[in-house]
Amino acid sequence: MGYATSQQLTRYYELYQNIDVTFTKEVISTTRLIPSQIYIKALGVQWPCVINTTSMTGAKVIAGVKSGVYEKIQQGNTSVNLRFSFADPEKNEPISFFVSAKVTGINQYSGSPDLVLINLVYTQRAPDDLIEKLGQLLEANINSTKRREERILITPDAIRKIGIVQKETVIFIQGIPRRCILRDLSFSGAKVIMVGIAQFLKEKDVVLRIDLEDPRTAVGIKGRIVRTEDVENRKDLVALAIQYLEGQVPMVYKMHINNFLSQQRAPARAGSPAADKTRVDGEEKSAADTARNDEDKPAPAGQDQQAEEAPDAAESDSQQ
Repeated sequence: MGYATSQQLTRYYELYQNIDVTFTKEVISTTRLIPSQIYIKALGVQWPCVINTTSMTGAKVIAGVKSGVYEKIQQGNTSVNLRFSFADPEKNEPISFFVSAKVTGINQYSGSPDLVLINLVYTQRAPDDLIEKLGQLLEANINSTKRREERILITPDAIRKIGIVQKETVIFIQGIPRRCILRDLSFSGAKVIMVGIAQFLKEKDVVLRIDLEDPRTAVGIKGRIVRTEDVENRKDLVALAIQYLEGQVPMVYKMHINNFLSQQRAPARAGSPAADKTRVDGEEKSAADTARNDEDKPAPAGQDQQAEEAPDAAESDSQQ
């Protein structure tokens, strides 16, 4: 999704430096954190630990009572280094770095006699790589509420900037896969065009599959058809307005949408269109005709399970 400029990094740090991010499974996947390569180092020796939360100014990590680091801290050694490691899809080696920190507290973790939660305060500014990872995540999460209704018309330029593989995709309507075309997207919903009859599609539960680049992944977003529209000069087609279910939007999708909106000088048009008919251009007509011809064909292998299971794998977003 590109690299942050020094100006963006400064902005991230000023706005979000003290906001903790909880490392759920979804956040670990989205940031590409490598849990097996996270260590806390004291007096030249390092021990594995688990990141519970981190901000740009401090962290909370989980370590074993029997680990050497707990003994060192108990002996009064409060100066440590926390090692982060993130996978880099463009390189064979991960992005790894140490952050100098001071132990400010240590408590039993979640009632377990074998684990402790160690509170750390960074003694130097966090590395740019960490600021970028956390800043992009937090900005996307915050803007998913502040800018939730801003709609992005799916043009070739938008496809490239958002990082969508293609506008042709699959929507599962009450579990049945149907081919469709993405018309617009937002944090809170989407509009798609497909072959169908409006009266049989209203208020149906759906899962919309969207294929994303960087990282290459397919997300399935649960939602509901809240409105149907006629497609101008095409009685065989219908436009479906989909509202995503609260708490079911994957973090990686939010980051792709935010990446596009943050590049725009003026906010995208918000709200629903006044017209009750949707116009399609030549490219969409051709794609719609292809979709119609393919209606009797099964969806590509693996799409049913991958798209429908994707939302279930996601956990709660980062804490703000």
